[in-house]
Amino acid sequence: MSEQPSKPPLRVGITGGIGSGKTTVCHIFEALGIPVYYADYWAKWLLENDPILQKKVFDLFGENAYINGKYNKALIAEIVFKTPQKRSELNAIAHPAVEQHSKEWHNQQRNVPYTLKEAALIIESGGQQWLDALIVVTAPEEIRINRIIKRDGITREAAIHRMASQLPESEKIKYANFLIHNDGQKLLLPQVWNIHQKLLR
Repeated sequence: MSEQPSKPPLRVGITGGIGSGKTTVCHIFEALGIPVYYADYWAKWLLENDPILQKKVFDLFGENAYINGKYNKALIAEIVFKTPQKRSELNAIAHPAVEQHSKEWHNQQRNVPYTLKEAALIIESGGQQWLDALIVVTAPEEIRINRIIKRDGITREAAIHRMASQLPESEKIKYANFLIHNDGQKLLLPQVWNIHQKLLR
């Protein structure tokens, strides 16, 4: 009897506004054996290792875009948060490359029920159309502001400015198949476990 071909894993996205705590949630999924594609990490890797992307970034931001071959994330983040046009142009360079790379990564995963793609801008980039389901992590605005200040060592004003540059949480929720409330009140583990069980079915 010929062996049944194994079913390809579902492709699930996980997103949320800056400071919502997506990474913390992803670590719980990883503890359950689910592979996670961290879009920010791989975007930076591609921008440092793909000569075609490097050339485009050089053309857009000038020679200070890289320091000793390393992507100058601090400088570019400062520019794109202040200049929406530059942000759009950088996204137009990075998003298609990351989407293609994440699909290749997903297709290499074996013996797992689903994979997670963690990215802040899944909805803004139209990436949800390539997914089987989308998880949105939410948190109250004040908690998010405090997390950003603590994590990035920036001012309250800068944290609010970064939040304002993203799609509002209320809009992201409209695209969600599953919601995780990371408000410091509801426990994360039962919420993740509940979604995990539904995705296994």
